[in-house]
Amino acid sequence: MSAWAVFLAEQQHETERLIHHDTLEVSAPADGAPAAGEQVLVLAGEPAQVVALGRVRDTGRPGRPLEVRYTRQFFDEPLPADGLPALDPVAAGPAAALLAPVADEVVAAVVSRLGPDPDRQNWLVSVHLPIEAASRAEAVRIFWSYVQELGPRELPAFVSPSHDELAMQAFVLGAEANQDPEEDDEEQ
Repeated sequence: MSAWAVFLAEQQHETERLIHHDTLEVSAPADGAPAAGEQVLVLAGEPAQVVALGRVRDTGRPGRPLEVRYTRQFFDEPLPADGLPALDPVAAGPAAALLAPVADEVVAAVVSRLGPDPDRQNWLVSVHLPIEAASRAEAVRIFWSYVQELGPRELPAFVSPSHDELAMQAFVLGAEANQDPEEDDEEQ
């Protein structure tokens, strides 16, 4: 069995980081496509960092992409890509992913640096929007229109541990964002 590295171009990396996906579609290389079950390191950024691990789930058919099922995602705390092949992000294009073979020892070294899976906990996540409408049903329709139109680039999502609502923090584009205009005034 072999291992592979996938380099996500900037646009694809942003999408994967902002919206949870269970799988990643990758164009199969013309020579030596990965087999089902082979490990994949997912890289992104400049300099390249490891942001996820996965396994090839579908070897693809001609004209169809490979499917990589994520086994662990750590987009918020990437690891240095020591010992990995240099992949040219320009060759990947603005949204494509580039695939290259990697030595099994390199994958094992990355996995050893990760440690155990972090404990999962319950979070409260919400989007608050003041909406003028004639009825509750209309307000809900308008809410979903705003969410669809504005999305994570413009709408803050508020998140807190389910047992500590006072620890609420706003996130925009997947990163903490200050939503207090008074604090902005104090910083200036």
